[in-house]
Amino acid sequence: MSDQWTEPVVAPVPAHEPPYYVVVFTSTRTGDQSGYGETAERMEELVKGVPGFLGMDHARTPGGLAITVGYFRDADAIEEWRADVEHRAAQERGRSEWYERYSVRIAKVERSHSFAGGGHEA
Repeated sequence: MSDQWTEPVVAPVPAHEPPYYVVVFTSTRTGDQSGYGETAERMEELVKGVPGFLGMDHARTPGGLAITVGYFRDADAIEEWRADVEHRAAQERGRSEWYERYSVRIAKVERSHSFAGGGHEA
């Protein structure tokens, strides 16, 4: 008998061969989130088309702090994502409607490794 309350399996993006870059977007949201979900889904779909995009991790605390980490092969891939017209429009809407505050940090990864328990290799 299957357990109807089983949560989907969630796993972090596996480590990539350095060097590569991370963009860390940390935010708190406003009370009005109308249209946010659809836009977030579209942005996730769109960023996957950027050459050099390696993956993305998301987390949200019970207190409302959200963290998204995007992984990119090089700075050119980050710049292509930053300059995307749809992404720019979503950023504007985010500042005017969805985000109370946010910060963006970009870092170069020099060392990286993964672990997956249960006999799985990462």
